[in-house]
Amino acid sequence: MFEIEYEFREEDLIHFNELQFMRNAEIQQNIRKNRWIVPGVMALIGSFYYFYYGDMKTSGYVLVIALLWALLSPKIMMLDLHRQILKSYTEKEKVNMFGTYNLSIDPENPKYLLEKSPSGKHKMAWEELLRVEYGKRYVYIYINLTTALVIPVETVKKGNLEQFAEQAEKMIERFG
Repeated sequence: MFEIEYEFREEDLIHFNELQFMRNAEIQQNIRKNRWIVPGVMALIGSFYYFYYGDMKTSGYVLVIALLWALLSPKIMMLDLHRQILKSYTEKEKVNMFGTYNLSIDPENPKYLLEKSPSGKHKMAWEELLRVEYGKRYVYIYINLTTALVIPVETVKKGNLEQFAEQAEKMIERFG
């Protein structure tokens, strides 16, 4: 029987949502626009102050603000995203989400991935799972296009994550 036990934390939820956010092409295009168009307009205003009024001090302030906007706006957006992610869940949902998870593949009943989590026991049919994806510090078992079981490598307490992930991949291919 293949089995792993791991801890799912708040930072893991934020990481996964941030990953989804970064993969969205439309959102990335909006970030790029915000990062370069607004400072570009501000730079034009600063140039106007310098060339039309000869006011180097005001022009310098506007250019510094434009530079800070270009450098800091993506970071501020990510901090706001973190806040929004955590705010979107109730305390009860957080209690049911964070904690120790146990995933197992039972050779006697190989049609399901068995999950024991803070919210209870669940069976997930392999044909309903999409894929296994590997990240730098995480393994993701996608349930649908936007939802996955996020397994942080550093919090695995029991079992061999590599073997489990390989077996899960085989099971998804076999039944999917």
